[in-house]
Amino acid sequence: MNLGLEQKKVLITGGSKGIGKGIAKLFMEEGALVGICGRKEETLAEAKEELGQALFTVQGDVTLSEDRGRILQEFILHFGGIDILVNNAGGSNGGAVMDTTMDQFEESVHLNYLSAVGMSKLAAAEMVKQERGTILNISSIFGRESGGKPTYNGSKAALISFTKSFADEMISQGVRVAGIAPGSVLHPTGNWQRRLKETPEKINQYIQQNIPAQRFGTVEEIANTVIFMASDRASWVVGSTLNVDGGQSYSNF
Repeated sequence: MNLGLEQKKVLITGGSKGIGKGIAKLFMEEGALVGICGRKEETLAEAKEELGQALFTVQGDVTLSEDRGRILQEFILHFGGIDILVNNAGGSNGGAVMDTTMDQFEESVHLNYLSAVGMSKLAAAEMVKQERGTILNISSIFGRESGGKPTYNGSKAALISFTKSFADEMISQGVRVAGIAPGSVLHPTGNWQRRLKETPEKINQYIQQNIPAQRFGTVEEIANTVIFMASDRASWVVGSTLNVDGGQSYSNF
């Protein structure tokens, strides 16, 4: 299937490792013009070495408003515009509510939610000028149900809600907004890989009890869904956040 992504200008936040890097790789294979941003120059350089010199990289912290503006402007200066934004930056912190500081809750909101809101507003302003564009927000199945840490659950729930609200606001201006909610995904830099190494019996038991597919998801499976959702083949998907989880979620709607 030709997804029509050739020469599309794609910016991926948190794109230097894990799922973000996998998304970048697949967009590049589809012929898109891809840029990624991340906090560390070292991991950005490693991603560029792995994926090829055509990959454009920008160092910056999307939790900071001044960095968000600079990241987008550097991307636009390099490529001449933006067609697709993938808000992938995110992370988990804290523990039980009473063991988690308010600073940790605020950090999670800034990383998992407000960074995506800020990048979306900036990108949408550019997309409206050309009367087209797509914004995809990577949330989590735990934004719909309990399962992750409270800081993570709450901030990802906010992102799912924002996705629907912003989608309804922007679609009449040619900007399509949607989301992807991964389940548990195994990759070298992720928490599941670390836990599997530390306590393999416990994690394998978790898989058997919680994932009907009886395995973790892969980066490639998430990336495959993202590039479809970013393409015109998904043009009628507006405001929805799609679970990609091997049946892990308990939600039936």
